[in-house]
Amino acid sequence: MDKGSYTCGTSEFPLLGMTMGEMIDHIAARYPENEAIVSVHQNIRWTYKEFLSQVNLVARALMGLGVDKGDRVGIWAMNHAEWIVIQFATAKIGAIMVNINPAYRTYELEYALKQSEIQTLILQGRFKTSDYVGMFYEACPEAYEQKPGRISSEKFPFLKNVVFMGNIPYNGTFTWDEFIKKADDITMDELVERGEALTFDDPINIQYTSGTTGFPKGVVLTHHGVLNNGYIIGEGMGFTEKDRLCIPVPFYHCFGMVLSNMASATHGTTMVLPCPTFDAEEVLKTIEKERCTAVHGVPTMFIAELSHPNFSKYNLSSLRTGIMAGSPCPIEVMKQVNTKMNMRDIVIVYGQTETSPGVTMTTTKDPLERRVTTIGRAFPHTELKIIDPKTGKIVPMGEVGEICARGYCVMKCYYNNPAATHATLDKDHWNHTGDLATMDEEGYFKVVGRLKDMVIRGGENIYPREIEEFLHHHEKVSDVYVVGVPDIKYGEELCAWVKVKAGQALTEDEVKEFCKGKIAHFKIPRYVLFVDDFPMSVTGKIQKFVMREESIKRLGLEAADKIKTA
Repeated sequence: MDKGSYTCGTSEFPLLGMTMGEMIDHIAARYPENEAIVSVHQNIRWTYKEFLSQVNLVARALMGLGVDKGDRVGIWAMNHAEWIVIQFATAKIGAIMVNINPAYRTYELEYALKQSEIQTLILQGRFKTSDYVGMFYEACPEAYEQKPGRISSEKFPFLKNVVFMGNIPYNGTFTWDEFIKKADDITMDELVERGEALTFDDPINIQYTSGTTGFPKGVVLTHHGVLNNGYIIGEGMGFTEKDRLCIPVPFYHCFGMVLSNMASATHGTTMVLPCPTFDAEEVLKTIEKERCTAVHGVPTMFIAELSHPNFSKYNLSSLRTGIMAGSPCPIEVMKQVNTKMNMRDIVIVYGQTETSPGVTMTTTKDPLERRVTTIGRAFPHTELKIIDPKTGKIVPMGEVGEICARGYCVMKCYYNNPAATHATLDKDHWNHTGDLATMDEEGYFKVVGRLKDMVIRGGENIYPREIEEFLHHHEKVSDVYVVGVPDIKYGEELCAWVKVKAGQALTEDEVKEFCKGKIAHFKIPRYVLFVDDFPMSVTGKIQKFVMREESIKRLGLEAADKIKTA
């Protein structure tokens, strides 16, 4: 009888049965003088005692704005110290923080505000070509004529408050100082009372992940899932209060919010923020200056650091560990990071937003070959199985099937989307990942493909259907399909196959220009191929695998297609 592809991660330590608020109170009491946050680009240094003080202040300010348990608080900002404060402050009062990607434009912001029914939006100021306040006014023009705290919009009926992360007085928004003054109306006793009414199974976060229906889905995560996932990841890296983690990955993503922030906070580790958005040299400079012992990144970030012309000028000898995740990790890049960056204990984490996010991980004790060719073994307290997607039966060891996960980490649901929830979580609460993988006799997993029609570009999950629906708005487009093609730098890029309406002419530049400013930059197709028809099966179904193969040939991407990943 063949052994089935099922496993359950074991552990010497139990899950933490507490809320995020209780956890940060405990850590701040245990390591009060240890540095919690060093934001290099903001010139901020907070000990855990000071960080907790900031968290409590912002938590009271939110309560002063009228934010109740279960209310949605959106944050639209890059990696600032305030982002982490808001992450814990919302959890302390039982509000649900909604992560909004800073790359989003008006079209996507409107959807997030509506779909998650955001009550309070906190947003940053202009960064390079991104005018966040301007985009908000474009989405909600009536706010410009209204007073702070009294926003009334037919389009966004739940929205009441907008807070600017700064002190420029914009119409309809609270400045940061005006917002903080709201804390004066709430006592610490009232904050403590709110916290005591919470349980660790309460939802505290909504993160958007693109959907195969063309619209992003709001993944609802709990204290229990996020806190324990971060704790287990920190344990996997061997974190202690003496570690200092350089965090260039975005906070809006599970990688930054959980693998970085929560893994650090649960261990009294220092969170070091080199820059608001990724910059390879700033990361290298910060590792040397702050003597970081760990750094996180998607493969494209590590490639950019390793290939930077000034790489050899920086002393990275303080590094020990870190995580490469977010998209398939090229084996050769893992080996270079191991040696050239002194990260002998680097690990890989695999998962998805729906699982808080990690479900498998390599560890510092795994042999190098395992750490560069697999995605590791099951997380502690997590069940995994590989099934035949057609029958639902567990496949024999070593055979390819879909990874499914069950345990503390699995999301509650997709917010306001029962149909999508039912399609992902089965009746036995197994989360179906859509990823195809194998599991060997020792319990190591290796991803071999994806059941879902998803593209991962530099750690960003993109569902082609969303791009297709957007491009269908172009008046000259008759039909369009989008596929992922291999890319040496980003792992994958988007290629749009466009059929133009009869009698019309369209260029690649026109297609890209149509996208600019309306959808996130990483969703804009890198390549555009104009075709008269699309490859189809005998039953009339579009064959995207044929499109991908043809795209590789036509674009000369054979070399990128041969790169091996774990």
